[in-house]
Amino acid sequence: MRVLIIKPSSLGDVIQALPVLDYLHQAVPGIEVDWVIEESLQGVLAGHPQVSQVHSVPAARWRKQRFSAKTWRGVSALRKTLCERAYDLVFDLQGDLISGVISRYSGCADRLGFERDAVVEPLNTWCNTRLIPVRRQEYHNTDRCLRLVSIPFAKDFRSMELAAHLASSPGDEANAEALLATLADGLVFLFHHGTAQPTGAWSEKGWTELGREVLDRFHDATILLPWESETERQAAFSIAAAIGPGCRVLDRLSLKGMAALLKKVDLVVGGDAGGVQMAAALGTPTVSFYRGTLARRSAPRGDAHVALQSPMHCAGCQRAYCDKDAKCRDSIKVEAVLAGINRLLHPHEGR
Repeated sequence: MRVLIIKPSSLGDVIQALPVLDYLHQAVPGIEVDWVIEESLQGVLAGHPQVSQVHSVPAARWRKQRFSAKTWRGVSALRKTLCERAYDLVFDLQGDLISGVISRYSGCADRLGFERDAVVEPLNTWCNTRLIPVRRQEYHNTDRCLRLVSIPFAKDFRSMELAAHLASSPGDEANAEALLATLADGLVFLFHHGTAQPTGAWSEKGWTELGREVLDRFHDATILLPWESETERQAAFSIAAAIGPGCRVLDRLSLKGMAALLKKVDLVVGGDAGGVQMAAALGTPTVSFYRGTLARRSAPRGDAHVALQSPMHCAGCQRAYCDKDAKCRDSIKVEAVLAGINRLLHPHEGR
């Protein structure tokens, strides 16, 4: 059997969908699974032992230029490639118009997607042949994806041990080890200050106060600051300068380079961002906060993770920009983040 997963983005959502690979291979031994992913994220799946073929596409550009000739030439080329693969099943985990078009153009007669209430764009539902409802007990992103792919196989994913596999190269592992060898002997924290949306970010003041408190409480600790864009790089240097010695801005890392480092640090702090999800998938403890999104839908789960939800009545608004953004950022308190860090690093205190 050969199936196709359509989940181009975002990084965090792709990471949270990775357990579907483990599910499919356990449910159907010998299955071939292909994946359509945003071209900038293909490093997540490159060399993945549970993926047969990776189809990288400029989905973000296609969404912005839906009616351009270049977009439709790209879609047509992808259509030819997908039809040649002759899929038995297609799973549209994205739920927008572009993923729906890719699903419809796959050449597969059996295409599963979400019902209207659970998709990003209602037109998506016209492109898939089986529409699956999301149940209340499956509100989390990972459970939604697992429910969709489990429908044809009648094997309950909740009874299975499922993992999200993330690989890094020996070179990336060596580089991460070399970096850590230059640090002090204390704990290593990674502050993932960048987010895809402004409503997912925290203030530089918050990061600065948290960094100073962490370095004051955990002797010989080091704080690492990664970045993706030039704006994030400038913010990282500003935060590092305000925190002082013990805080270091990293060079820009590839996805696999970041994975190699995240496996080796002691704790990651961040908002609703792909780096936090990567850390959780790799088994690294996380403290994360949520403003424009909901922790109960997106946060890493398990005893090694602490999630903080903004107390604002409009939290989870899903808006990219908001006139209450400053107040919402201030609703995430340094004391609460510190309490989460302490709970994970000193789990027996206070018992």
